[in-house]
Amino acid sequence: MSTDEERRVRVVLVDDHRMFRTGVQAEIGATEETGVEVVGEAADVDQAVSVVTATRPEVVLLDVHLPGGGGVEVLRRCAALAADPERPVRFLALSVSDAAEDVIGVIRGGARGYVTKTITGPDLVNSIFRVRDGDAVFSPRLAGFVLDAFASTDAPPVDEDLDRLTQREREVLRLIARGYAYKEIAKQLFISVKTVESHVSAVLRKLQLSNRHELTRCATARRLV
Repeated sequence: MSTDEERRVRVVLVDDHRMFRTGVQAEIGATEETGVEVVGEAADVDQAVSVVTATRPEVVLLDVHLPGGGGVEVLRRCAALAADPERPVRFLALSVSDAAEDVIGVIRGGARGYVTKTITGPDLVNSIFRVRDGDAVFSPRLAGFVLDAFASTDAPPVDEDLDRLTQREREVLRLIARGYAYKEIAKQLFISVKTVESHVSAVLRKLQLSNRHELTRCATARRLV
């Protein structure tokens, strides 16, 4: 790779909140200053797969919670691009969630790193270049989740009940168990109260539970709180 190429990296932003994408673009997209060129954006799984396939960026900044199946589904559908030995597309998860199951889920899915949305612009730019170069990058404390999950010989078995839930449904379940009201959950996840209600109904149905109290016990038993 030439010196000029080393100072440049092509990136696609995948996040379902337009204002957040705009903010990230403003923070890292000044190519002459940062070396980062944002070549595409997407707000859901189908858009992400389409844009990544069309632009073949070096790095994808990928939100964990997306309409259409979440970041894990994007990773699954882009697996061939990630495995290309000549021009690999590498994925860096960028999420508001610091939950262990979210981190482990996308890393198992093929992401090269995971940083939270509290990261500064300069640190994010540095993380993008490191992932482009093949490094694994994590926000502080998140690396421990991955080490525990992949190194432990007594790692917990796959939870088939939780596997039925989407990433967003797991997040709603966790917040319900922490005592958040529907309005508070809606505000934190940038969704409507009606959408929260729909997610709760889906979780109750999939886990065969009947009320909020049982949801809380379920989440506590699985250490999601």
